[in-house]
Amino acid sequence: MATVLVTGCDSGIGRELALQLSSRGDDVFAACLGDAPDLRKPHLHVEPEVDVTSDEAVEQLAQRLRAQNVRLDWLLSVAGILVLDEFGAIDLAQVRRQIEVNAMGPLRLVQAMRDRLDSGSKVGIVTSRVGSLSDNTSGGMYGYRMSKAAANMAGLNLHHELSKRGIAVLLIHPGQVRTGMTKNFFNSTNYVNPDQAAAGIIRNMDELTLETAGRFRHANGEYLTW
Repeated sequence: MATVLVTGCDSGIGRELALQLSSRGDDVFAACLGDAPDLRKPHLHVEPEVDVTSDEAVEQLAQRLRAQNVRLDWLLSVAGILVLDEFGAIDLAQVRRQIEVNAMGPLRLVQAMRDRLDSGSKVGIVTSRVGSLSDNTSGGMYGYRMSKAAANMAGLNLHHELSKRGIAVLLIHPGQVRTGMTKNFFNSTNYVNPDQAAAGIIRNMDELTLETAGRFRHANGEYLTW
């Protein structure tokens, strides 16, 4: 049984990760922006009001885990936002907001939890293929692409830092997933449901070792380019 912290558990992929991991017997701390009382089940501890853009909220979460002497086998940073934009009408405040949540959020989280991670722990950061520079063949989605490229860089930096302590870091693209965040793209036939994406992320984390760490991987197992 592993002890796992997951952020973004109010809905979508984060919620499914919390449910699937707890159902297999892992001890899950589900960090939510709200309260999510329906998530309170065996092996599932809801941590409410965790805003990953807030130093105070994330540090308070870390303090609660310290008070319980919780050591984390896995840390999964899932919380994210997507705001569509169009060149000529880009809301730069929304670009900043996406960078704050999608890139600075994971970094803030891992830094706050650094003393909860031991040799053998694993860190998974859910990012996106649209953050790949070499895979960008269409443009658009300025804020989201920029934020996910920054998340990839933060994750690679964390790999170099944490691998020295025996901690494996993986950047994970969940695939195109039907969630409230992606509702404007549902006409695509390539979308998967959150439970499928969560299952793929769990497989990747189960397989992760120090030798395979520091890479960018699709939930289906394919390795992606930066």
